[in-house]
Formats: sequence, C-alpha cells, structure tokens
Amino acid sequence: MVGSAVERKLIKENCNIITCSRNDLDLCNQSQVEDFFSSKKLDGVIVCAAKVGGILANDTYPANFLYENIMIQTNIVHAAYRNNVEKLIMLGSSWIYPKLANQPIKESELLTGSLEKTNEWYALAKIAGIKLCQSYRKQHDCDFISAMPCNLYGPLDNFDLKNSHVIPALIRKF
Repeated sequence: MVGSAVERKLIKENCNIITCSRNDLDLCNQSQVEDFFSSKKLDGVIVCAAKVGGILANDTYPANFLYENIMIQTNIVHAAYRNNVEKLIMLGSSWIYPKLANQPIKESELLTGSLEKTNEWYALAKIAGIKLCQSYRKQHDCDFISAMPCNLYGPLDNFDLKNSHVIPALIRKF
C-alpha cells in the first residue's frame, strides 16, 4: 500500500523509477537482491517493502514477521552499500516506540520502554532496520536514513478481517 502510493507520487513528479514485484524478486534472498542491485545503477532507494499485518497476524506468526523483515532490510541495505547507492530511505513503523511512550511521541522515546507484546517481533525487526541504516551511515558514511510513517491506511490496503490493521478492518465491517 505505501509502496504503491510512493510509486504514484514519483510517477506524478516525472521521476525515473524502477520497481520490482514479489514474483520477480525475493527480497529475503540475498543473492537475488545483490543481482538486482548490481544489474541496475541506482542513485537512490526508497524501501517500502515489508511483511506487514495486523495484531492477530503479528501475534500468530512472530517468527515470520521477525525473520522476513530483518532479511528484507538487511539484504537491501547491504546491496545498496555494495553497489554505491547514493541515498536510501527505509520506512519504519510507529510500533517501534514503547507501548507507554509519552504522547505525542518524540523520536527520543525510541528504546525507552517495553514494546506492545502483540507487535513486538515486527517492531524489533524495524528497530534493527533503523540501527542498520545508522550503522552504515556511521561506519561507511552512507546517506541512509529511516522515516516513520504512522498509522496509514488507504487504497490497496489489506482489508482482511483476520490480518488487517484496525482502521481497514473497521472500514470493511462498516
């Protein structure tokens, strides 16, 4: 959903973009990701890809959410580094902040308390992605950053009652 919105905006701005579907590129497969990056000469990358789901899906499949998101992020960031990508933005999630964070949430709240248990695995993967971008920036001077879009919904969202987030599930019920 977010990736489609970013793609529509970049096309509207006449940007030259390259996308790839899940059927054509398994982002959990390091060699496929490396081959993709080495076959393209990319100036910048916006990482919208992630395994996402609602509370029930996150709570039911914790290993899937942790493993797949860590693999996706690690493979993309490392391939971007190895192939001299100038800029990378990785999208995170509001789930990275503690369950009882002060409101409104400030960036400084990161890692100051316990995460929401039902989304802990997804949150940990996203925190690892943030730290990965920071580490490549520190060690290799890469212009890699993270941004946290919060509580999104809209066209192409998942409206499945068992696997969606709250807002899309409520829209479907209504």
